[in-house]
Amino acid sequence: MLNTIFSSVFTETTAAFTFGQFLACTAVSLILGLLIAAVYRYKSECTKSFAVTLVLMPVIVQMVIMLVNRNLGTGVAVAGAGAFSLVRFRSAPGSAKEISSIFLAMAVGLATGMGFLGTAAAFAIIVEAVWFILVQTNFGEKKEKEKELRITIPESLDYTSVFDDIFARYLTRCELVQVKTTNMGSLFKLEYRIVFREEGEEKNMIDQLRCRNGNLEILCSRAQTGREEL
Repeated sequence: MLNTIFSSVFTETTAAFTFGQFLACTAVSLILGLLIAAVYRYKSECTKSFAVTLVLMPVIVQMVIMLVNRNLGTGVAVAGAGAFSLVRFRSAPGSAKEISSIFLAMAVGLATGMGFLGTAAAFAIIVEAVWFILVQTNFGEKKEKEKELRITIPESLDYTSVFDDIFARYLTRCELVQVKTTNMGSLFKLEYRIVFREEGEEKNMIDQLRCRNGNLEILCSRAQTGREEL
């Protein structure tokens, strides 16, 4: 029974395929494309154009494979190298999640193009289930709640140690990542990456920093995470 499910619908060795086989492969490709797009949209920002692309990519790749006589080498060369070269040089870099979803849609199209409909469905369901579980959990997330602290000080203060005692009292980690001069060199703008010992201590620390920097500008915000690109 399982061998029948995971075998190819193309029983003949000839290049021709029937209209029924074409409809079956196309239907499975579209359904799995919809599944990939739906799971990708869960807890992710997604444009309509990208969602439509995920839906249509499996059926497009499937058609290419079928038209090259189900030859994987030729099909991958045409659909893979050509398509991803265009993506690489004609569009902005995508996030790791976007690239992985595109590869998943392409793999499903390759499987359906070869007629392995059961294999394509099982593969897509397993990968999407694992994806859903990982998104639901805290897998890969930073345990520390890192924040960004920006302080403006007059040039008369030595920024290398002026706030050390305050940071030691309120922070478990503090890293000076950038120093910038402003106002014709009369002011320094310091940027830190920090982690608080306890939540809710921002105001107390900022009040002490204001006394130390002459009540100049101070900004404490959530640290900006870089876009994960491939």
